[in-house]
Amino acid sequence: MVVLTEPLEYRDGEVLCEGHVAWNSLSRAKRPCVLIAHAWDGPNEQVLAKASDLARMGYLGFALDVYGKGVRGGASDDNTELMAPYIGDRTLLKSRLLAALAAAKLHPLTDSNRIAIIGYCFGGLCALDLARAAPPELRAAVSVHGMLRAPESTKTEAIAAKVLVVHGWKDPLATHEDVLTLTRELSDAGSDWQIILYGQAAHAFTNLAANNHREGVFYDETADRRSWAATSSFLEETLGPL
Repeated sequence: MVVLTEPLEYRDGEVLCEGHVAWNSLSRAKRPCVLIAHAWDGPNEQVLAKASDLARMGYLGFALDVYGKGVRGGASDDNTELMAPYIGDRTLLKSRLLAALAAAKLHPLTDSNRIAIIGYCFGGLCALDLARAAPPELRAAVSVHGMLRAPESTKTEAIAAKVLVVHGWKDPLATHEDVLTLTRELSDAGSDWQIILYGQAAHAFTNLAANNHREGVFYDETADRRSWAATSSFLEETLGPL
């Protein structure tokens, strides 16, 4: 099997974004597309590698770009200034996510009726916000150690996408109350949702470079392995056979 990759430029209004797509070259048939939403530093090597992992499984992996082409942070930097405009303006974030979805639908290898999104940290919020936008093409959304709070200014309407949240119970960036509030929101929206909590995991438990136990941000091999198994099974269930 050969996994091919290439950058993919697309626009949200005047903003040029640069995504990254990966696919299994054994077939030219259309296949389900899985968007991957990045953490606060932008589309990093871990996200690009995840796109290739998904390609090996038979999906089109599409690492989206919230920040715009060339706007990137560092893995060990404080990237608050990059993320803050989108946390503060969820309408802007929604527009950027829908632009990525539109670009994914246009890719010649995408089965436009079978699309999902996975997001990590800030990207977990992106995955939930795309589900909250309720595009009819979105079948599934997965938030991995993500931020969970809904936009304050809007009421969540019906959510058709199935939702999986995998979360560390010790995550200081999404509290126990945030988890419970999300359950009420998703239930009220009619979503088919599930939440898996890892009792000893904290924030960023899939990030090999995370090692700040004092701040509750550290890698957990067990939670990483279990969350990927859960995510893989969820994608198989929601996107159907490859």
